[in-house]
Amino acid sequence: MPDAPDFDLQSHSIHSDGDLPPMQVVALAAAAGVQLLALSDHDTVAGVDEALAAAQRHGIGLVPAVEISAPDGAHPDIHVLGYGIDHHDEALLERLAAYRADRDGRADRMIAKLRELGFELEESRIRERTAQGKPVGRPHIAAAVFGHPANRARLEEEGLHDPPAVLVAYLIEGAPAFSGRTIPTVEDAIGVIHAAGGVAIWAHPFWDVKDPDEVLATIDRYVGYGLDGIEAFYITHTPDQTRLLADRAEELDLLTTGSADFHGPEHRHFKQFRAFDLAGRIPRLGPIDPR
Repeated sequence: MPDAPDFDLQSHSIHSDGDLPPMQVVALAAAAGVQLLALSDHDTVAGVDEALAAAQRHGIGLVPAVEISAPDGAHPDIHVLGYGIDHHDEALLERLAAYRADRDGRADRMIAKLRELGFELEESRIRERTAQGKPVGRPHIAAAVFGHPANRARLEEEGLHDPPAVLVAYLIEGAPAFSGRTIPTVEDAIGVIHAAGGVAIWAHPFWDVKDPDEVLATIDRYVGYGLDGIEAFYITHTPDQTRLLADRAEELDLLTTGSADFHGPEHRHFKQFRAFDLAGRIPRLGPIDPR
């Protein structure tokens, strides 16, 4: 994709909900022509050192990053990206550990709800991740439901033919087994990122908030918390959404980043680096891009 952006500032590894180790994520990004990458696992920086070493071997830039999930009123899972953080900062590591503990409690609540709904779970993968100290997210829970043979007939009857379909039917906001996070607030997440020397970016705004006017009002509110920028360029954003975000960011002198949100080569939606459009706007990466 010679005309695609040469940066991709959100990707995930086995340390959160990605399919591959960090070194393989970096290798695939380099092969796809990415020159500036961020490994942004959810509520953890455990893969950053491995990714940095791999990026050096492949001759590409890598920005230490993290993606923090935060409930915000009616929106239970707003994502705040932190770039350029000191990923060895003790206070950051302590807060991320607390956020993961909250995530684990959420996973337990969703598993309990699924059992109340009559599902069995194939838990070997969940136990393995827990034993390795890795977070259990909704993709892993959905896979455990899909992988148990006792659920096969019911899932077929409901037209749920893979784990992502189970996730959408039962584990997203408003679905029967959904449970939200309790910490941190968006303002807290921004503060933690700043304290670790980073810049805070609202990830994929239209993924979580659908109404354009509400998105703009939310940007204004987050700027009051110290938000540094917006992920305006995102794989699921339409050209109109992208232009709306980029133009508001320019008005407010905010950074604008972008990503294809790589999770793995077999993922239904997030499987191809650089697969996002600038819609005629120029990114404003600021200190995120050291080149």
